[in-house]
Amino acid sequence: MIRKTGRILSGFGLLLIGAVLALPLVPGPGIPIMILGLVILADHFPWARRIMDWGKAKLEGVTKKQPQPSRVDKN
Repeated sequence: MIRKTGRILSGFGLLLIGAVLALPLVPGPGIPIMILGLVILADHFPWARRIMDWGKAKLEGVTKKQPQPSRVDKN
């Protein structure tokens, strides 16, 4: 019970720290820290799991190779 509470508190803490570090003009790795917080919270909360799944789908969509249009010679 204490470990679960500690994980949840650390996940929310990382989200909060990441949100502060992600602000403009604040140096630091805010987004990766927020992602780490979501990874921890995804085990306990469905909303965090949905955000992680949405992010994975977006990342897969970006990393997929787009088919190149075929060139037609006009000779």
